[in-house]
Amino acid sequence: MQTIDKFNFSGQKAFVRVDFNVPLDENFNITDDTRIRAALPTLKKILNDGGSIILGSHLGRPKGPTAKYSLKHILPHVSKLLGVDVQFADDCIGTQAKEKSAALQPGQALMLENLRFYAEEEGKPRGLAEDAPEEEVKAAKKAVKESQKEFTKTLASYATVYVNDAFGTAHRAHASTALIAEYFDVDHKLFGYLMQNEIDAVEKVMKNTTRPFTAIMGGSKVSSKIEIIENLLTKVDNLIITGGMTYTFTKALGGKIGKSICEDDKLDLALSLLAKAKENNVNMVLAVDAKIADDFSNDANTQFVAVDKIPDEWEGLDIGPKTEKLFAEVINKSKTILWNGPTGVFEFENFTHGSRSVGEAIVEATQNGAFSLVGGGDSVACVNKFGIADKMSYVSTGGGALLEFIEGKELPGIKAIRGY
Repeated sequence: MQTIDKFNFSGQKAFVRVDFNVPLDENFNITDDTRIRAALPTLKKILNDGGSIILGSHLGRPKGPTAKYSLKHILPHVSKLLGVDVQFADDCIGTQAKEKSAALQPGQALMLENLRFYAEEEGKPRGLAEDAPEEEVKAAKKAVKESQKEFTKTLASYATVYVNDAFGTAHRAHASTALIAEYFDVDHKLFGYLMQNEIDAVEKVMKNTTRPFTAIMGGSKVSSKIEIIENLLTKVDNLIITGGMTYTFTKALGGKIGKSICEDDKLDLALSLLAKAKENNVNMVLAVDAKIADDFSNDANTQFVAVDKIPDEWEGLDIGPKTEKLFAEVINKSKTILWNGPTGVFEFENFTHGSRSVGEAIVEATQNGAFSLVGGGDSVACVNKFGIADKMSYVSTGGGALLEFIEGKELPGIKAIRGY
């Protein structure tokens, strides 16, 4: 497989799939440019080699062309960070895109308009009524799949080499993230630095593990994390369950959880996961106390209680000091650490302490030689908020892609380039 370090982009036109799906405020100002900065090493390598760049990305979830989701909003900032005046094509497969791509000179860059303005990017029909007849749905799916081939072929025609640096979309078999690779031979399709770093980090954790291996899984619902938890129970030594999931497990074990978030239909599932952990000799670590509140608010009255003795009109919004100490003891003995999901409602300042304590414990373990991988939007937001991102071994840019990779699923964006 071709690698970016060994590839010389001199005289080449590179179609680079990036993930510039960045948050914008009401005035279309970028509020977090992490994803753009993450792609810079790849883009600068291409330009420094004497190549040119065609940037392809999506922004938001548009159902067709709309000014709100135009990549034109981020063009000035991308130009500033990249250090070149990035050109813009107002339609990713229009005449302007073709002509500007053809005219690109070494050292120049062009950004295409939002790829998801076209249904062909995702390969899903749009505008169908929910109660549309089955035959109509089938015909629409067939039509968009057929036109997707031409859409993909057009994108590929702009370039001589394809570079995928969008790990955040690697779990999607979209035109620009996977299908386009078919139009380039094995020596002219490769991962960018960001994509390769993401793959290396996850595979170091999941396949080349130094033990003890501890995973910290937060989140509100067991149901949304079931596959990843089941896969981790065959990999880890310790599994810390935290966040809103805590209360489903606690209730399943007979505890009183007040009005804390709980999936009542998943109590048996929680018990089966505990049993599976025991079978696999995995140390499943649950909270022992909680910071509870009489309202879902930063200004609510609070107290610390045993996690299984929460009063009826109160709810758990974070872990308590005993649990912080318990989690830290497990983390500090670990050599590989995966963190996905905060311990509580960290958006409220009064309920950030648990997540901060977990983050600080991971920092300490990392400083003592552990490899730490942080992934998932809320966990990444935590380490950024607490100013400790640079003290982790690796902070992933992928949300759903990271989770599916950890679940052991095959990601189309990865398979398209390396074949497995």
